[in-house]
Amino acid sequence: MAQDGNGQCYPLAWGIVDSENEDAWTWFLTQLKEVIGDTDELALISDRAPSIKKAISIVFEKAHHGACAWHVAQNIKNKFKCADIMGSYWSAVNAYRCEDFAGYMTEISHRYPRVAEYLENEVGFEKWSRCHYPGLRYNITTTNMVESLNSMLVNARDFPYVALLDVIQEKMSKWWNDRRIIAMAITAPLTPSWESEFRPRFAQSNGRHTLQLNPVTYHVKGGELEGVVDIFNKTCTCKEFDIDKLPCVHAIAAAHHAQVSVYSLVSPYYTKEYYVLAYGETIYPVRSQSQWDVPNEERKRGRPKTSRFPSVGEFRKRKNRCGKCGAYGHYKKKCNSQTGSTEGNQPTDVPV
Repeated sequence: MAQDGNGQCYPLAWGIVDSENEDAWTWFLTQLKEVIGDTDELALISDRAPSIKKAISIVFEKAHHGACAWHVAQNIKNKFKCADIMGSYWSAVNAYRCEDFAGYMTEISHRYPRVAEYLENEVGFEKWSRCHYPGLRYNITTTNMVESLNSMLVNARDFPYVALLDVIQEKMSKWWNDRRIIAMAITAPLTPSWESEFRPRFAQSNGRHTLQLNPVTYHVKGGELEGVVDIFNKTCTCKEFDIDKLPCVHAIAAAHHAQVSVYSLVSPYYTKEYYVLAYGETIYPVRSQSQWDVPNEERKRGRPKTSRFPSVGEFRKRKNRCGKCGAYGHYKKKCNSQTGSTEGNQPTDVPV
């Protein structure tokens, strides 16, 4: 799963495997690598499942692997019982500058030293922190888009494989067509979501004092934070320009002073042109089954798993099953059903 230039889910590849294990992930990522390659500009974000971590280290030698900040947060709450520290944690996750990050970590360390030690030594700052991540993570800190796609297919996952793939194909065909129409109708230089994010920065850049230091470097003062901008290398000491690849207020002020188009400093991934290219191809239906060349492979016994395996340290909530009516969420003593199942007299805990 990737993200397009408009901040939407952009599925790259699909795979059906018998289990979420190291062999399955290695096979899938190997196929994916054939399509997207391997580069140090590639970011791979996942939960902290050992099988995924090992498979990524085997297949992708140059790409940078990061941890889903939401899964890390869940692990913290369940392992250390400290939900009240989440504000400082998420501020640390989203901090652009290491100075700000250090301040939030100091807050966490003073209140929960074991949490700070866990985040630094067991997880690693470079895995979940925006400012410490060694690669290009842009604005992606979680795997929420993957979970969103899983929710979309929650019912279809019980279908036979062919029917499941038909559902996926139809959904993707519709997405590609609908988004192609939207992309072609855009009149602004950037995609809608990033144009709306970018526009307010123009007003915020007004009135800032800009001093040229050399042909490409500018010192911008005013507001809560000043910045030194390099319009050639597209960097700023506030780090927003460096990480988001979208000009910060300092870069916009510097561009105006240098009489340079602000949009020339924007990453091409946010532009209308790239958005149109992303959906330029058509996703066609799969040909008739009579034309398939299916290998004769033996399927493992048992019903395939439909729920994902939990990440390292992740806690799965459990629901109680009523011994009277068989429904989940309450005990037999509190059951309001007049008639119910006679199977079992004791509530049974089962995972969600």
